[in-house]
Amino acid sequence: MTVDKPLRADARRKRDALLATAREVAAAGGFFDLRFDDFARLAGVGTGTLYRHFPTREALAEAVYRGEVATLCDRARRLQTTLPAAEALATFLRDMVDHIAAHEGLARTLATLWADRSSALAEGSQELEQAVTDLVAAAVQAGAIRDDVDAGAVMMALHGIGAAHDRPDWRAEADGVITLVLDGLTRRGQDG
Repeated sequence: MTVDKPLRADARRKRDALLATAREVAAAGGFFDLRFDDFARLAGVGTGTLYRHFPTREALAEAVYRGEVATLCDRARRLQTTLPAAEALATFLRDMVDHIAAHEGLARTLATLWADRSSALAEGSQELEQAVTDLVAAAVQAGAIRDDVDAGAVMMALHGIGAAHDRPDWRAEADGVITLVLDGLTRRGQDG
């Protein structure tokens, strides 16, 4: 992985404007409806700036995805330092459902672009799984949840929620799945 040199303030603002525009377009589901050069026009920058920062549509989508992953992981760390462990985990899982709901267009864009499962997608999944692992481990250590379920099972539930996004009552069902996951994590040796 190469280390990029820091951008000048004006270059950073232009790059951020391109990312914000791409995030909005992807969230609305129109990432493929635009010519690639249109992202520059919508962001209020020149096409040279677009190609300098993001030479391809895939590079732009990858940068948006990496930003979203970083935001989610930062959120997990903040919750872990500010809330009791079980509450931090529950809040993060519910936040993930909110994020899935708000970013359906981005998820569809990434699925289309990265049908072969790019390294960026794999790295992002690993980073998110590590954030969930840290939250689960803290809740186990606090004695708030069972110790026989790992973060992989929680991640599978989140992936299932995302995959079922087309269901008519998705939001209520997604909240119900999170409730089931959290309830299952807190049940210790209780019969029937």
